[in-house]
Amino acid sequence: MSKLIYSMIASLDGYVADESGNFGWAEPDASVHAFINDLERSVGTYLYGRRMYEVMSWWETLGDLSELPPHIADFATLWRAADKVVYSSTLSGISTSRTRIERDFDVAAVQRMKAESERDISIGGPTLASAAMAAGLVDEYQLFVAPVIVLVSPCPCGMPDPSQVASDPAAE
Repeated sequence: MSKLIYSMIASLDGYVADESGNFGWAEPDASVHAFINDLERSVGTYLYGRRMYEVMSWWETLGDLSELPPHIADFATLWRAADKVVYSSTLSGISTSRTRIERDFDVAAVQRMKAESERDISIGGPTLASAAMAAGLVDEYQLFVAPVIVLVSPCPCGMPDPSQVASDPAAE
């Protein structure tokens, strides 16, 4: 039986993207990327929502991998070799190999996938992952925290809005 793994990079204040949907601040350096690559080696299938799939499909568009930094080429190779399942009611087609679309997130189907797969399964994207968490499907969490504060309010992690916090907490 495989594990369902939720792996994500978040800011110190719990975000995976800023107000504009950008996440460039989360790009790991070469050593962290290589560490994450090593964790990804057990994954045989990625489960994505539409938005995460559209972001991750970039890994299929890279040209000659021999011209890229080793940690980038390594992840591209791992990603391309894995199966991908995209959960979307709106996506009309796919642009990557080894990929299929499912219109609904079916808990029983994911349970069967976990039971039958010899390799681990990774789930990506906070919306899809939250459905898997609510169903009790996630076996392992891999959280990587980028040393930045995104300052989007309200914060999903319960931290106060930074604009409402006194600059000198001792004065309170």
